[in-house]
Amino acid sequence: MAEFNCDLHFHGPYSAGVSKNMLIPIIAEQSRLKGLDVCGTADLLQGTWFKHLKENIVETENGVFADRKEQVNFIPQVEVQCNRRVHHLVFLPDFASAENLKKSLEGKAVFDSWGCGRPVIRLSPEEIAGKVMDAGGIIGPAHAFTPYFSVYAHFDSVREMYGAMGEKVSFIELGLSADTDFADMIPENRKLQFLTCSDSHSPWPYRIGREFTRIEMAKPNFRELRKAIEEKDGKRIKLNVGLDPREGKYHLTACNSCYAKFSIGEAKNLNWRCPKCRGSIKRGVKDRIEMLSDGRVEHPEFRPEYMHSVPLAEIIQIAKKVKNINAVRVQGLWREFIDRCGNEIRILVEAPEEELAAVNKEVAGKVIAFRKGWVHYIPGGGGNYGRPVICDSREEFEKRGKEIAEEMKQDSSAGQKTLKEF
Repeated sequence: MAEFNCDLHFHGPYSAGVSKNMLIPIIAEQSRLKGLDVCGTADLLQGTWFKHLKENIVETENGVFADRKEQVNFIPQVEVQCNRRVHHLVFLPDFASAENLKKSLEGKAVFDSWGCGRPVIRLSPEEIAGKVMDAGGIIGPAHAFTPYFSVYAHFDSVREMYGAMGEKVSFIELGLSADTDFADMIPENRKLQFLTCSDSHSPWPYRIGREFTRIEMAKPNFRELRKAIEEKDGKRIKLNVGLDPREGKYHLTACNSCYAKFSIGEAKNLNWRCPKCRGSIKRGVKDRIEMLSDGRVEHPEFRPEYMHSVPLAEIIQIAKKVKNINAVRVQGLWREFIDRCGNEIRILVEAPEEELAAVNKEVAGKVIAFRKGWVHYIPGGGGNYGRPVICDSREEFEKRGKEIAEEMKQDSSAGQKTLKEF
């Protein structure tokens, strides 16, 4: 038995808004530098991408797939949209299963055009789940808490959404907007496994693997993934890693245009229209979860630890006070850390401080400070990402917290909450 770092949700370059560099050889190389062992194939039903997958991924043993240089393993994966505007994450055993699923959906969606990496299928969630399971696959809600294309944007329950197939659904993908504390505030989720995935649209390590799941499996393939999700034969999910929910673009209820924050009561009284700029107000994930919560955070016995993380390039950017994460100064130092200390996940989670300091003391200090929890967050909302503020000492953490709270009070004329209210 082994443990694998898995990022199981990507998109290929034939989906809208995806980098042209999102190709299997580049994904595999960058995933290795990140410290990932297993990736999703992305967009499995899109015709041109499917051809690329078959040319660049090989079956190294029964049911185990890898890129041709065997840098990382792959599990067949696709995201689809149903007729209720909800996105679903699908895993399949192999390419033949994907072809069978695609054939069963003929006439219900367009698959082979550009932009159809995430196909819109003219079937209900229940009908799609049935076809996925008939093809031997598994399905669950993608990024379950975002306020646009998620289960909780359109339904109050995962089981309700999938209808008669609901009892056969075993997982949800948390997405960038929630961690296990948030998700387990909703009673029905305490029966489900949680996957944390990046949903990356580019292959660079500050995007790819920004959220990942550590899974205990005998082999890195679909069959073992399914056992881990269903907790069979000793296989299980060991760790969820991802961003603090406050970094999510829709954490707080906020204006989509100027990002002013509001309480849910204020938003309703304003008829969801911002008094500052007249933009529309979007309900935040935090408020939506509280609507569905039974008032407590309760984790089931099988729920693993959730570890908050920030990409190494972002930590370097903060330490060096550089505006652009793609700046040569940031990316050059990132590469030096990788070359001298191994992959990014090891650097963020377990590399000794002395080893990191030998590369750069400032960055090493920020990594250790993050591990110690000396971090405040300016929360996101309305489509604007939140951001971490990493302090260098306990004293600075306490002082900076008071300053941030005061700064946010001064900017609360439209109802923005203070740090103490998060």
